Amino acid sequence: MTVLGVGVDIVDIERFTRALERTPALRRRLFGPVDTQPQDLAAQDLAAQDLAGQSLAARFAAKEATLKALGGNISGFSWHDIQVTGERGQQPKLVLSGGVAKHAALSGVTSTHLSMSHDGGMAIAFVVVDGEPRS
Repeated sequence: MTVLGVGVDIVDIERFTRALERTPALRRRLFGPVDTQPQDLAAQDLAAQDLAGQSLAARFAAKEATLKALGGNISGFSWHDIQVTGERGQQPKLVLSGGVAKHAALSGVTSTHLSMSHDGGMAIAFVVVDGEPRS
């Protein structure tokens, strides 16, 4: 197995959260049902709201990092084609579908690896894709 691509992205959490608040449709456009699992987004108090903002910013960074790892030139993709799953405290996983999954398969990608973190008002994601290169 060969590393086929690496992608990284960083997102300003406060700026991203404000964008979601200003444009409610943005959340629906960027995140699918796997991304917005209730345990992450059931924000009843301020601490939970902060965590939800951090979580969504990190998940968006993961989507951007995935596109970069796959070469960054995927036509006809939807943000819902890249979703992040995993319970809090567990290794996050990428779920690819649609145009992104097709592009990954045609590129020889057989597995993805994702790491996300947030600190100091920033969320970061790092993605590695590996498989067998296609000529």
